[in-house]
Amino acid sequence: MSDLEQGVAVLERSGVARARPLVVALGGTLSAGSSTEKALRVALAGAAAAGADVEIISGAALDMPLYAWERKERTPAAAHLVATLRRADGVILGSPGYHGGISGLVKNALDYTEDMARDDWPYFHGRPVGAVATGAGWQGAVATLIALRGVVHALRGWNTPLGVAINTSERVFDAEGACVDAKIDAMLQAMGREVAQAARVRAMMLQADAPTP
Repeated sequence: MSDLEQGVAVLERSGVARARPLVVALGGTLSAGSSTEKALRVALAGAAAAGADVEIISGAALDMPLYAWERKERTPAAAHLVATLRRADGVILGSPGYHGGISGLVKNALDYTEDMARDDWPYFHGRPVGAVATGAGWQGAVATLIALRGVVHALRGWNTPLGVAINTSERVFDAEGACVDAKIDAMLQAMGREVAQAARVRAMMLQADAPTP
């Protein structure tokens, strides 16, 4: 039994019902079915298998105006992004490597978390966050993964022990989105499970702390 599973067991013995956490994946490109989106969906499958509800924000849902702090109006896509992240017990981020770093599209979406700065749980505070990066070569994928994990730290999230870098110059996914690399598939699903297990502990702790009606 893992430490997280032991934590769930302790909470259950204290009378806290087993919660079904929400894990939200964010990232990809504006093109539906990008390699990054496919990777996020495989990771979400791992989270779902571990008992989480899952949602993804990718493709056209990332098409938002450039974030500017002084502009307070929000498009429907931006409002949906922030509202969904506020509900999340765990998060999985994914970005393609663009010139050695996070894509502007994904970074712009993450900048909208500034709307969560004054929440009781600001930014990603208290949330487990997995990260996956893709690139047409190991250098770009690994550099982007490191950058994503740095952003998670800045947003007060808890990086999962496992992060996944994917070299898309090799065949990794088929046209339907299935991962054809057994090692990468196992890593993505394992990361999804890590996020879901930690997210369940968070959801149960919040449930235990909620005022009794």
